[in-house]
Amino acid sequence: MYIIIYDFGTSSVKTCLFKIDSQIHLTAGSTAEYGLYISDDGGAEQDTEEWWAAICSTTHDLLEKSGVKPEEIEGMAFCSQMQGAVFVDKNGNALRRPMNYLDQKGFKEYKDCMGRGIIKVSGCSLYKLLRNLRVNYAGSTSAKDPVWKYKWVENNEPEVFKKIYKWLDIGDYLVSRCTGRIVMTADTAFATFLYDTRKGKEGWNKGLLKLYKVDPSHMPEIIDCTDKAGGLTKEAARELGLVEGIPVYGGGDTTFVNIGAGCTAPGDTHIYVGTSGWVSTFMDHQAVDINAMITGVLSAKRGYFNYYAELETAGKCYEWVMNHLALDEIGVFLSSATVTDDIESKYKSLYDYLSKEIEKSPPGANGVIFTPWLHGNRCPFEDSDAGGIFFNIRIGNGKRDMLRAVLEGICYHLRWLLECEEKKVKTSDTIRFVGGGALSPVTCQMLADITGRTIETVKNTQEVGAIGTALVVTAGIKGTDVLELSRRLVKADKTYVPNPENKEVYERNYKVFRNLYKSNASNFRALNGGVRI
Repeated sequence: MYIIIYDFGTSSVKTCLFKIDSQIHLTAGSTAEYGLYISDDGGAEQDTEEWWAAICSTTHDLLEKSGVKPEEIEGMAFCSQMQGAVFVDKNGNALRRPMNYLDQKGFKEYKDCMGRGIIKVSGCSLYKLLRNLRVNYAGSTSAKDPVWKYKWVENNEPEVFKKIYKWLDIGDYLVSRCTGRIVMTADTAFATFLYDTRKGKEGWNKGLLKLYKVDPSHMPEIIDCTDKAGGLTKEAARELGLVEGIPVYGGGDTTFVNIGAGCTAPGDTHIYVGTSGWVSTFMDHQAVDINAMITGVLSAKRGYFNYYAELETAGKCYEWVMNHLALDEIGVFLSSATVTDDIESKYKSLYDYLSKEIEKSPPGANGVIFTPWLHGNRCPFEDSDAGGIFFNIRIGNGKRDMLRAVLEGICYHLRWLLECEEKKVKTSDTIRFVGGGALSPVTCQMLADITGRTIETVKNTQEVGAIGTALVVTAGIKGTDVLELSRRLVKADKTYVPNPENKEVYERNYKVFRNLYKSNASNFRALNGGVRI
């Protein structure tokens, strides 16, 4: 069977066509970008028509590349970024530009609600946190959480707020646009922290809606990820070049990645590095660490959870350093090749080329350390004022050291998240490393050395979210168990074992890395306090 998956990230969609039989095959893929509009008030917004244009163009490109006929497609689904907010009218039309998960315009709303109270934990009212924890082992402890986007619109755009029919996440909006049915999957409903996860009580919790003063009529019907949301409408089929009635499914990226990584037994741990990054352990029960901002988010299969710790800018840091250090000036990239040299004939991408250059800097980056907090940080500390640091640059350091320090800084932070998870749950000795970051053997070995864990990768690692989504759709259509399907079809491809020779330098640098936030929190606040960029 053929299935189309739209892996909907922060800045681009990766549209993948899979053939699933006794194995899962990536038949073809296509990518298109769209904007992320950052504003000085903390806004991070996107455009629904840019999304739709990207979806349409990649679908047409996919069919042309593969030669697969539209009538051969048996299902489609969205694997989407989470904790966004799209407010729609009764026809499913967006009433304003969608707010991305990075949007923190609701900082005042968050502080006015959660910052009040005699007793506080992590800066939040203990009473309100306990109300949340009783219901779903989670809590809205960040200004970036969806409820504060909702409250910001209520307080600042009353004319828009009056027109709201339903509040959706990004993937739910895309499903609605394809099917005409306005629903929310359980995993994205949980990400609002207004959802009750207790057995037999699953659904919107009336007490939490009242606590945060959310209009219950704005909350959509909830379905599971394995439930068919609807069939592709005639209009959507015409624009996409597909056949009317194709079954459409949806859900969030964190929900599907563990399935695509093959981490489907309780205790299995994976690390993901794409634009963002995270450490996630698959569990058959919920756990929470409010101090470290870690909670157990819903899995694609009811009754299972992903204990999830996030780094908001992981691969985004490498993209930043590529654009501003490797390309902006004559440096690493141009030192070995002129613009006219056919560098692409030797390296598949600039990232591959830079990985080779990074190897020329030794482990520990000759003492340079980087903090990957380019848009603040959420876990294990919540601070929207935090920023990136290149620490300990000396006269002998060059750009290769700085480039290597960025990758090492991402890995140091991931180790920090892994150690935070260990305080509450048992993580696996062998960790699956997935996402675009896992394409680089240099990064894979670095992660093994810094964490001290054996690292495994899988094939088509950059499409791991799409693979997991395709397996969920297949399970939904065929009525099979998605966890068993993943275990059967997803296998390890390569293995990286920690190099003991690098342990001493990484241990030294990691200790310094851990100290950098505490030492600079007041400096960040002095420079960035009240400035949301």
